[in-house]
Amino acid sequence: MKALGIIGYHQTGKTTLATCLIRELTKKGYNVCSIKDIHSETYHSDTEGKNTFLHTQAGSKAVFAKGLYDSALLFPRPLNLKEMVSYLQADYLIIEGLQNAPVSKIVCAENTDQLDELIDDTCIGISGVISSKMKSFKGLPVFSLPDDLAVLLSTIEAKCFDILPLAEPECCSACGKDCYTMAEDIIQGRAKRSDCVLAEQAELKLWVGDREIVIVPFVQKLLQDIVIAFVNNLKDIDPKGNIRLEIKR
Repeated sequence: MKALGIIGYHQTGKTTLATCLIRELTKKGYNVCSIKDIHSETYHSDTEGKNTFLHTQAGSKAVFAKGLYDSALLFPRPLNLKEMVSYLQADYLIIEGLQNAPVSKIVCAENTDQLDELIDDTCIGISGVISSKMKSFKGLPVFSLPDDLAVLLSTIEAKCFDILPLAEPECCSACGKDCYTMAEDIIQGRAKRSDCVLAEQAELKLWVGDREIVIVPFVQKLLQDIVIAFVNNLKDIDPKGNIRLEIKR
């Protein structure tokens, strides 16, 4: 699943850009999911007194609210990006907000001071309110909608990559850096997505259903040693053969 982040201050055009990209990528035949980061201290996804709220208040770790027209999965706590991504499957993930996400980003801004503050090596372009005032900024393209929509879509297709494992640095760093630094290096051409050791060179891989679960190196080694030790005690097996373990539930 490729990912694009849209970051910027309030009322700089983030949601306008996000909804436009979701619509246009869908028109092109892609499956699209999105994440909206909400900073309001008054916002709650559930409402006190509602039946779903009573479920979580009673101790439920998650509640599915199934209605006649839609459904929602509610958690009584904020999830981090890795947790949210684990529930999503799509060709593209559009993330509005989450400045620290290790993904390619479009920065929406009102002025150059905001650009100077928000731009880093994950930025692949600029849009939003400021797009009516300039065509480029410090070597980055500025996309004005709807005029530059086709070019923006082509840029996204070319510059976005499969989301990184989002592993904690203390658990991984198998490539010698954290996921954010790796994302910067990929976007700037200093590295390739395939340089992610955790995702591409793992000796042990785990699937739950049809979804591959990325495991940090320490847990990979631990699980691998346990399974190999068990298999090596079996008779009439090839000790050098690959091992496939399937658990039906």
